[in-house]
Amino acid sequence: MKAIHYYILTAALCFSTLTSCTDLDETLYDQVGTQNYYNTKSDVVRAVFRPFEHAFWSIQSRHVLNELTADQLITPTRDGWWDDGGKWRRLHYHDWNVEDGGDAQSEWNGCFQGIMQCNYVIEDLDGLDASRFGFTEAEFQNLKAQCRVLRAWFYLRLLDGFRNVPLAVSFGDVSQNTETQVEPKVVFDFIESDLKECLPLLAEKSSLGGNGALQGQWTKAGAAALLVRLYLNAQVYIGEDRYKECADMAQAILDGQYGRYQVADRWDAAFDWNNDACDEVIFGFPAAPGYSYWHYQGDTYWWTVPARARYYLNDAKCKAGDHNTKYAASPSYAPNGERLNFELGMPIERFRQYDGDVRLKLYRNLGNSQREGMFFFGYLEYQDESGQTKRVQAPEVPYDLYIRDAVGKFQSLAPDRWLTAASSTLRDGDHNSGWHFAKYPFYSDDDAHQMESDYTEIRLPEIIYSLAECRLREGKKAEAARLLNSVRRRNYDANHLQDALYTPEGSANLDMQEMLNEWGREFFAESRRRIDLIRFDKFTSGTWWDKTPDGDGHTKIFPIMRPILNANPKLVQNPGYNS
Repeated sequence: MKAIHYYILTAALCFSTLTSCTDLDETLYDQVGTQNYYNTKSDVVRAVFRPFEHAFWSIQSRHVLNELTADQLITPTRDGWWDDGGKWRRLHYHDWNVEDGGDAQSEWNGCFQGIMQCNYVIEDLDGLDASRFGFTEAEFQNLKAQCRVLRAWFYLRLLDGFRNVPLAVSFGDVSQNTETQVEPKVVFDFIESDLKECLPLLAEKSSLGGNGALQGQWTKAGAAALLVRLYLNAQVYIGEDRYKECADMAQAILDGQYGRYQVADRWDAAFDWNNDACDEVIFGFPAAPGYSYWHYQGDTYWWTVPARARYYLNDAKCKAGDHNTKYAASPSYAPNGERLNFELGMPIERFRQYDGDVRLKLYRNLGNSQREGMFFFGYLEYQDESGQTKRVQAPEVPYDLYIRDAVGKFQSLAPDRWLTAASSTLRDGDHNSGWHFAKYPFYSDDDAHQMESDYTEIRLPEIIYSLAECRLREGKKAEAARLLNSVRRRNYDANHLQDALYTPEGSANLDMQEMLNEWGREFFAESRRRIDLIRFDKFTSGTWWDKTPDGDGHTKIFPIMRPILNANPKLVQNPGYNS
């Protein structure tokens, strides 16, 4: 394990440093004072990467909010499981309110906790002498810049989710912070300015061979990638068209101005156990068994498979505990077997649109830290201890699972049989309902690299797709197609490549709807679907399975939850919600 991995993974973290992220006038308790904490170079490094561990933990709330509110992932009821007072239905139907708390409250609090941790470390470093700890001035400025970039990453999430937020830039001098919200443009400009100032101060990945020791650190390309995200969604955030700036920054990254990266030859390389050696990964949070692995949690990717998948996967002894069925793909078929006809959702059918997609294979562990396929469907068969072939069963009612691309109470129904109902809702599911998936591998207990994958936050295809969208919006369809094809060609076998690639290199047609579909295929379940729908003006106006258009557009941002408002009466509720 690289040294920097060790520092990040073992960084001491106290999640309750700030008891309320809207009351910015805080007092530290039970902590070693700054004046006697920093004694060695390792002390400085540990302090710098303390907010990074918190950041890694915080991805859970973002994942729930950005995927279960969108059109690709669902949490249906299953034989009485997964209703939880209707909280998943409210996310699906965009029917949340200020009393819901939950993930929206966690997202607000988690981001502001991270921001204030970054502010604390930045101000500490401002008071230290680099040479005393054996740093060059450039190394020391790099550490401070990384905390500033991480702070910008948190603010970008707040801008995305809530739009109207306070601006907190200091831990020690709260007079520099605002007590109430500022205009989104103020936050946007702060993010942009900080990232631009930090770019020349950060390290650069100068050669191919993966991030190595740079994994988990913000590099020039990482900061530039955040600017791509910011500019791509500027029309949503502040009502300004910044697609040109987005395209320019994306092109600079692709031209190697901020380091050397390249698209991997396998779709799953960026998620595999050795993804620190994958040149597609621009920024990722280091993870390992026995340390931190927040992407292998129930709120992210551990509960994307059947509840008893441990028999199929042979990972019953894994430290992350048992699996569950929180997430599944939104259905492409009605309970009676008829294909649905929605412009949005139906993600499995979008994958099926082009034959030969290797991601559509049944997920299997192949041994020796290798897997194939992304999805779980049909019967899941395994060999028990006596060598007999068994099938994974439902956890309550003992029926063999036959996982379908549909939602209904199928239970023991034979694969060639369907129900009579022509429609279904989130309340109508069972454990057969909806294809499951594995973005990160679930290697078996006897695999040396089980749960060793780092969490990939930014990868090169995001930059390529962002540039392609900008070019398509400019009317440069052929250029956009070539950019997308540079990634897409790895996803299809040779016999179907001509039909899968976009013209002029293939025969597939690219337009704005297909651009949105392709975002959904390449970045399926990667915590971004909500903002893509909003950018394409589909989030509140679109229709997908069990979801009709919203009455208006206020749900494009989340409300400020009641406990947060109570903690700071100077906050103003977001438009469309009760205060």
